[in-house]
Amino acid sequence: MIAVADASPLCYLVLIGEIDLLSKLFSTVLAPEAVLNELLHEDAPAVVRQWASNLPPWVRAESTPQITSTDLERLQGGERAAIILAESINADILLLDEKAARRLAGQRGISVTGTLGVLVEAAMEGYVDLPTAIDRLRQTNFRCSPALLKATLDQLGAM
Repeated sequence: MIAVADASPLCYLVLIGEIDLLSKLFSTVLAPEAVLNELLHEDAPAVVRQWASNLPPWVRAESTPQITSTDLERLQGGERAAIILAESINADILLLDEKAARRLAGQRGISVTGTLGVLVEAAMEGYVDLPTAIDRLRQTNFRCSPALLKATLDQLGAM
């Protein structure tokens, strides 16, 4: 299964020490160059910059096809590149957290999940303890509503 990743899920999975979950869930993770540039930016946390400067073998940096799409213009460069790359290669899934970008990707027929979705899938496979991972996520600047976090934990309890 091939996933294309935006910066946010990669960043947060690195910050909570669960980035290797992606290699268990996907055969390959593609990261557009624009995404890697965000992860390597001086404002990114040091641990994220370190990870992005020495990518594991299951992550491949990819250039983004030159496609102009007016509906994507209001998105950040990494989000735009991730959507275009996922669409151009018909990726199995796009890892993306930002709400407006997720909505646009969905309108384009791209399957999308975010950091929480990755954690739920990994928990269902027995790779991670979801409450512990969410507690670590809460210690970062990850933003989502408390209701979404509760629903995420409840979803796993119902399975």
